[in-house]
Amino acid sequence: MHSSNRNCFRLEEAGALTDCSICTLEADDTLDFNFCNSGVVNKVIMRSDCLKEIFSELDTSSDVLEIVMTPNPPYFRFSTIGSYGTNRTDISKDSDLIENFACTRTMTHQYKLALLRPLSKALMAAYKVSVRMDDRGFLCLQFMIKTEDNHVCFVEFFCCPEEEQAE
Repeated sequence: MHSSNRNCFRLEEAGALTDCSICTLEADDTLDFNFCNSGVVNKVIMRSDCLKEIFSELDTSSDVLEIVMTPNPPYFRFSTIGSYGTNRTDISKDSDLIENFACTRTMTHQYKLALLRPLSKALMAAYKVSVRMDDRGFLCLQFMIKTEDNHVCFVEFFCCPEEEQAE
């Protein structure tokens, strides 16, 4: 990040003047997750209620969330390991909560929970969620949200997996 221009403006309300000067920042490098549909290996579309419950039961003492997507049982698994033990939630591909399950190969990746916490606001507003994983393990969560005037909008959230540490 580097400092960019200063935005200066004057506000007036009920005869009171306020001078404001805001420094802006510009990213040195634009992050490009290059998450295109052709690289998607696994995809699950589900009701958001299910994911809300899973996230509410995660062990907050854990640093990472492990997601397993596989064409065989357990199909779709969320796991945390923390000071309170292991928390594991499995969802069958035949569950009533799953609308579409398309999994071509087994993938297991860990994601920092701290990076996933900001998605909670979009999750609370969503009624449907698409969870996609590409061949690099990059995670895309797409939240389908109905606005007050009954329009549908989408919020996408991307997260890269934790790098595997060589032992």
